[in-house]
Amino acid sequence: MNTETTRREMLKLAGAGTSAALLSPILSQLAAHAAGDVKAANRKKVVFVMQCNGISPAHLMPSGLERPKNGKWANEKLEEVTLKDRTLHTALDPLTPFKDRLSLVQGLSGRIALSDHSANHGALGCFPANKGPMAQTIDCAVGEANPGIIPSVALGMAEKLDQTLNYQLSAAGPGKANPVQCSPELAFKALFGSVAGGNSRAAFDRRTNLLDFMADDVKRTRDQLAGDEKAKFDQYLEAFENLRDRQGKIDTIKDDLKTHAPKLDAKFAKPTETNRLESQFEIAAAALITGLTNTVLLTSGGGGQHFPAFPELGIPVGGHHYGHGGGVPGKTYEDCFVAVRQYHCKLIAGLAKKLESVKESDGTMLDNTVIVYLSDSGDGHHPNLREWPVVMLGDLGHKLKTRGRYLQFPAYGTKAHRTMANLYCTLMHAVGKPTDKFGVPDPGLKDVNQTGVVAELLG
Repeated sequence: MNTETTRREMLKLAGAGTSAALLSPILSQLAAHAAGDVKAANRKKVVFVMQCNGISPAHLMPSGLERPKNGKWANEKLEEVTLKDRTLHTALDPLTPFKDRLSLVQGLSGRIALSDHSANHGALGCFPANKGPMAQTIDCAVGEANPGIIPSVALGMAEKLDQTLNYQLSAAGPGKANPVQCSPELAFKALFGSVAGGNSRAAFDRRTNLLDFMADDVKRTRDQLAGDEKAKFDQYLEAFENLRDRQGKIDTIKDDLKTHAPKLDAKFAKPTETNRLESQFEIAAAALITGLTNTVLLTSGGGGQHFPAFPELGIPVGGHHYGHGGGVPGKTYEDCFVAVRQYHCKLIAGLAKKLESVKESDGTMLDNTVIVYLSDSGDGHHPNLREWPVVMLGDLGHKLKTRGRYLQFPAYGTKAHRTMANLYCTLMHAVGKPTDKFGVPDPGLKDVNQTGVVAELLG
């Protein structure tokens, strides 16, 4: 069978069967591979992971480096060191296996979005924090520039169990808040429930058991694929199997919550935070791997003053408590920050491993991905935003220079200073839609050129 025949057959399969809505993106990607369309087959993937409560700049500093005693940088030039022979801070330790793919970025400011806690839409939009969605945020902009079947997907975990949507972090455009779906069950149904109908849909909704529903179509499709395509198809199906397993665990936790919940004060006891967040990461992985989307925003709390507790990590109080220096039994406030940071980095590392397991051309899906980890409140619980710590994992198919680097950009107010807006312009250039302006300029930087990219990060 020649390449064009293979392409036609797979596209024909993509339009057949009751599971066509979900198998179509998978088979379309396989068809692109068969046709040698590398650009279509290896679409760039951008993932934003945004955690509430700030990221301490100290947590980005590898071994051998120290912050100034007064905490204020005054460097007028970029300071860079390699991570090769350095140890990551304990808070970032789960990312150590990917150290040669990391850039730890310090010194970019975002004071235009300054607020007492969350920068809200301004964190991803680079505009004032408390004026609502003034413009499109970077997650939606990247999704629009590099769309999958769904331009972008926003998933998260809220402070309150009954809060299913968060409208405070993402925006499709001026006055158009983009909701972050905070219910894994609803997110799963929204992304993967379209394959069922009638009574079958009701069963799907109860069990969220996608592969059982798709079994006949999956078997028929798989049997008609050649060796390499069959192997890749199996990788896609593994993403759905992970979702099925995760969803089963969620249902068990939900049904037996009273039995299994730790005996904590009712005000603080929210025993499913980690389960909800892990579920959202699983859903994000499946959406990326199957080609439903190329852009994902994953949020953990954030917006306003929403600071979840993490009782399963031994932190039964909300982040506002340790954000103000309060500890919990057995942990200082710094221990709490480190434990929560480690947990998020563990999830990021898990996502990276899943993407690394998916082969694309002569590499993996991770090779064509960048994961951008930051906080909606920049550098702290009560931020100053003269610096906004960012962790970047992956180089987006060599479009970015993010391999094993610690970067301390020129201090706020210096001539060569760069901002978060410049970082977002860099991402737009990397996904093929160049722009040199993003958001609203910082009036405190009148003598600084705030346009353009961060040249040191653009491949």
